[in-house]
Amino acid sequence: MLKRVNELPMDKRIAGIHSIPLLEDGSIVMVWDRNEQTLTTVGGRIEPGESIDEALDRETVEEAGLLLMPERIPVACWYWTETDTYTVFVVAKVHRFVPMPEGFETTGRVTFNFETAKQVVNRIEGHGQRILILNYAEEAASQIFTT
Repeated sequence: MLKRVNELPMDKRIAGIHSIPLLEDGSIVMVWDRNEQTLTTVGGRIEPGESIDEALDRETVEEAGLLLMPERIPVACWYWTETDTYTVFVVAKVHRFVPMPEGFETTGRVTFNFETAKQVVNRIEGHGQRILILNYAEEAASQIFTT
């Protein structure tokens, strides 16, 4: 179940972290998942011994070849009943691009504005949870770029 948040949930363990990286011009970055054959947010599981930030930093390099700024704004979380854990989605500005390593589940990054991202996701998978996440991220991004 997806829930809108503005801070990290504290009532359950956070097992996954995803980001909607923001470029300076307000565009976002998503990645193509070669296994699921869909556009997705950047992120994944938190490995044993990793902090949330360490996991997100590792995942964004592995999946998108990005380094993020340290400020991360939580926008949504997904509760997994099977594991009694959360996956949290955050918005973060891109610090810089770095070489993308080979051998991970994504084929590369795609950048576009929120409107185009939502249209593409809607075309691929219909109006679902990922659209809601993008809506929440867009609201947070508008606050970041107006301050």
